[in-house]
Amino acid sequence: MGSSDEKVVAVIMVGGPTKGTRFRPLSLNVPKPLFPLAGQPMAHHPISACKRIPNLAQIYLVSHIFLLNCDVCCSFPLPEMLEAHKRYGGMGTILVIKVSAESASQFGELVADPVTKELLHYTEKPETFVSDHINCGVYVFTPDIFTAIQGVSSQRKDRANLRRLSSFEALQSATRSPPSDFVRLDQDILTPFAGKKQLYTYETMDFWEQIKTPGMSLKCSGLYLSQFRFTSPNLLASGDGTKSATIIGDVYIHPSAKVHPSAKVGPNVSISANARIGAGVRLISCIILDGVEIMENAVVAHAIVGWKSSIGKWSRVQAEGDYNAKLGITILGEAVGVEDEVVVTNSIVLPNKTLNVSVQDEILL
Repeated sequence: MGSSDEKVVAVIMVGGPTKGTRFRPLSLNVPKPLFPLAGQPMAHHPISACKRIPNLAQIYLVSHIFLLNCDVCCSFPLPEMLEAHKRYGGMGTILVIKVSAESASQFGELVADPVTKELLHYTEKPETFVSDHINCGVYVFTPDIFTAIQGVSSQRKDRANLRRLSSFEALQSATRSPPSDFVRLDQDILTPFAGKKQLYTYETMDFWEQIKTPGMSLKCSGLYLSQFRFTSPNLLASGDGTKSATIIGDVYIHPSAKVHPSAKVGPNVSISANARIGAGVRLISCIILDGVEIMENAVVAHAIVGWKSSIGKWSRVQAEGDYNAKLGITILGEAVGVEDEVVVTNSIVLPNKTLNVSVQDEILL
């Protein structure tokens, strides 16, 4: 057990080699970690969770290190993880959750001892079913993790020096293999250290989602809005339609946004800075980004409306609300104009387009 004054550092991973390609068209205008969920940048939510860690400090001579993926959405039970990690006494503890057997293969599957919680087996996205418990992408480590990383790099260099390669083999190796100082957490640390009393698991019973697509960002915005009831109730809007708009369920409205009192907003709505919402507008399950104007009596449901876009009078921007389907929500990129009385359904519209006719089930480039 560590002393009560031990310092802790948190690391939030915000980058990847694909540069947010699966998050387009939203990532064309803003880095994925800065995309707003529940009115706050995606990175804000794990950062806020880190603030609840006891003795958090920006130093590196520390007893414990938190490592979080930015594009996961959960309640981040970090203090509870830390306490469990200290009890286990291992090098690292992984946040895990139980999911359906059908969806488990999309993630890192693992097997843990039901009593000690030791990680016994780990495999990333297996072709055959291994377990219905998956890696949530949230970790706490002791500084021993750096020794393990150094060991992986040294072993890779030693293997490379065992034999000389032809120039062709060297070229092939360079394109297929990561550099010697590149360490993959799942394949180089989690898998080989499983079953060696070094890694343990902490299971969350709360919500967890991976934010890989715009559709999932809308779902996760709603999850964070729901969590605000308990963590940040001051961020949630209220109103009964007299002096301010009618608010239904969990809604965030930026202080600079202008919402007409006759509008009806919610549930699961996030309205960003300098947005203007006109009279009689109805907003349901949507993210309204900075500088958007929605004119009188328009309806937006199950959609993300991009920066500086405009939606005309009596128009509808809507979708079925299937977060997993390619066209399950409607997305308007930056500076898209939807003219009066136009209906946009189950569609993705890239930036700087103007729609003067109704569209359905289309991707407009």
